[in-house]
Parts: sequence; C-alpha cells; structure tokens
Amino acid sequence: MNVLITGASGGIGKEMAKLFAEKGHTLILAARSEDKLNELATDLAEQYTIKTHVFKSDLSKSGAAEALFEQVQSQSLKVDILINNAGVGLFGEFHQTDLQKEQEMIQLNITSLTELTKLFGREMVNAGSGKILNVASTAAFFPGPLMAVYYASKAYVKSFTEALDNEWAELGVQVSGLYPGPTSTGFKDTAELNDSKLFKNGTMKAQAVAKIAYIEFMNGKKQIIPGGMNKLQSKASRLISRSAAANIVRKTQERE
Repeated sequence: MNVLITGASGGIGKEMAKLFAEKGHTLILAARSEDKLNELATDLAEQYTIKTHVFKSDLSKSGAAEALFEQVQSQSLKVDILINNAGVGLFGEFHQTDLQKEQEMIQLNITSLTELTKLFGREMVNAGSGKILNVASTAAFFPGPLMAVYYASKAYVKSFTEALDNEWAELGVQVSGLYPGPTSTGFKDTAELNDSKLFKNGTMKAQAVAKIAYIEFMNGKKQIIPGGMNKLQSKASRLISRSAAANIVRKTQERE
C-alpha cells in the first residue's frame, strides 16, 4: 500500500515513516525540508527495499495542499493511507502573539489538513477503501490559554475527524485521530515554548508515540491517546467545567 505522510522530516512523522517502511509500504513523504526528506527516503529505501517518493511542500501556505495532491496525481500514485501529521503551535498571550504566524498555523493545522482529507479522501471513498490518520493533540480536549489558537485548531481536528468517521465508515474508509501529549520533537522550539512549564513535567519520545499510533491505527482504532497520563487527562476534561479546565491548562503551561 502507498502511504502519504505530511511533516515527515522529523518527530512523529519521521518515526511513522520508519514503521510503515519496516512493513514494506511505499512511502510518499512531504515536508518543507527537502534535504531531510531525501536523506530519510534514501535510508529507508536501502534498508527495507521499498519505493519512496519525496515532495517538498509548505502546507502553511495557501494552495499548497491542492498543489501536493496534483503532484502526487501527476505521478499516478494512489494514496491508500494518509497521515495528516504536519502541524505547528505558538505560545504566548493572544494580544501579543504574531498574527501572521497564527494565520499560517490555521492554514497548516486546519485548512491544509481539511483540503488533503477532502482530495485524497474522496479518492478513497470512490475506491471503497482507505485509511486516514489526523494527528491532533490532547490539547483538543481543552481550552488553551497562552496557546489559544493552537488548542482551538486541534479541537477542530478532533471534531472534524469524528464527523468524517461517522460519514465514511460505512463507505469503507477509516478516519482516526491521534492525540499525543507533550512529545520530544522540534515542536517546543517552533512553538516558542522554551519559557513555558508545559514540557518540564515530562514528555513521551516520538518513537514511542509513533509505535502506539501505528499499531492502534492499523488495528482500526478511531481515537488513539498514547500514554496513561494523557488518557486520564482526556477523561478528566469531561468531568470538570470548561472554565476550570482553562485555569488548569494556564497553570500547567504558564511561564516559570
């Protein structure tokens, strides 16, 4: 099967690519960093004797998702599995954060994810088979003071994923969501979280998150939450008021 992974140059996306390669899947890798993608693709192709395809794509830009779809189509590549992994965050008080960065975040986390799901998902529905994994976050379960737009974007991904699962399950297409907590990737630096307490309470390794995600996703699970503490937190979100949840999140990730 052919697997398209966005944001595949590092973190969870890179680790997912390794797992799919190990099982003999053809990889279609997309990210902004073409050099890192080419290095990963070459290594995995040699190690597992698989086919790999690399597409440089900045999905934080308008039109990038459709362009990626057209590039993949132009090479006559059918996408059997889509991993919408690319995403970014931004830390800070909303009245002080950079509007352009937030617009790009919305484009990447919401708009491009939606467009890729529409374009490739429609092909899957027509074929009567396929799998889509949308990478969200435990942030999807909470309001997020000091990362307001990021948390809201992941709440969108959760709602969107659950709705499509309801629509497409009977049409042969599985739509699942992955909800990791703080993970050791490049996310902390790009989200400008170095002054926050969020990552001081421990993180999961990207390799561990990817392994759990791969196993549960390929076994048909629809909501994947790696880690016992993350599972508890997601359940707790249903037991407290939204205002209380917002206060807890703020205390968890405020500056030290």
